[in-house]
Amino acid sequence: MTKSLSQFFNRRPMDGKPHIEQVAPRAAIVGGEVQIRGNGFCSNGQSRPQVRFGGLEASLVVSSDRYLVARVPDGAVSGELVVGNGKESSNSCLVEIGVAIAENMHPVANPAIDKAGNIFVTLSGSRGQRAPVSVYKIDSNYSVKPFLTDIMNPTGLAVDRNGNLYVSSRHDGNIYRAAPNGTVTVYAEGMGIATGIAFDFDDYLYVGDRSGTIFKIAPDRQIFVFATLEPSISAYHLTFGSDGYLYVTGPTTSSFDCVYRIARSGDVEKFFRGLGHPQGMAFDIHGNLYVAASQAGRKGIFRITPQGQAELAVSGVGLVGLAFTNGPAAILASNQTVYHLNWDIRGKPLLV
Repeated sequence: MTKSLSQFFNRRPMDGKPHIEQVAPRAAIVGGEVQIRGNGFCSNGQSRPQVRFGGLEASLVVSSDRYLVARVPDGAVSGELVVGNGKESSNSCLVEIGVAIAENMHPVANPAIDKAGNIFVTLSGSRGQRAPVSVYKIDSNYSVKPFLTDIMNPTGLAVDRNGNLYVSSRHDGNIYRAAPNGTVTVYAEGMGIATGIAFDFDDYLYVGDRSGTIFKIAPDRQIFVFATLEPSISAYHLTFGSDGYLYVTGPTTSSFDCVYRIARSGDVEKFFRGLGHPQGMAFDIHGNLYVAASQAGRKGIFRITPQGQAELAVSGVGLVGLAFTNGPAAILASNQTVYHLNWDIRGKPLLV
């Protein structure tokens, strides 16, 4: 009698070797969890398998003969993931692991990258806390140096066409502009609880006041109210898509939050709903949106297609934002650490 397809995949491998069919996601940071599907993971149907990232064994969160959830161990680097069943080892699967390039930071939103490849990251601190350094600069050799001081609670970061860095302060509601040499001036005042910031293609700067307003600042510094949203418990995060829409996240007390899309007219619509605590965002060149968030117990960077389909793209706990480099790589920020991730994804240029 002919076996069904499901019977074929459910049967144990005849050679006793475990077989990996799928690993998802294929990118993570240390502490992130990846799902592994296949068969033959337990040699006798009961013994506990071993998952190795390179030569390092991972702890198992879920273990069965056909499905595993493994946590990326300390010290893991990009390389081959293999499952062993005590007798044989499986085929291998490449998993990219983010490399920590700066620690003891406190990003609360996306890092920013200038045209020279310098990375800017905040040491934001708790509300009202004056940290010794406000913004750090990480050069292309991953040398970390203080860049700005005396900005209390720096939050959002954005770089303009001339290489100036803009920094919002949720403490005083100001937007600061820092020249490449580190000279700081006040660019705008009275932005409420100023959090996320982003430039459009016409050099207008948008500022998210987490109490419920998106401001629009013209190149001549005239200020307009662009849109209003539900207040956020932490921050608004802003980015522009190639379609000219402004995309905004603003976590609330719900675990089923929205990504909003705002037209040039200021009209607001819900682009995607169903993420927990969505934060920093960035687009790739194909129009996919990447959001630091959680969903159904999984945490990390989620990819949302233009059609509104979401999947976990990078697994990791505590991620708050990301920025794409000029090459196929990304800079990820957790609430303490900055990572470089080799990735076969190219980001959309923020400015042209």
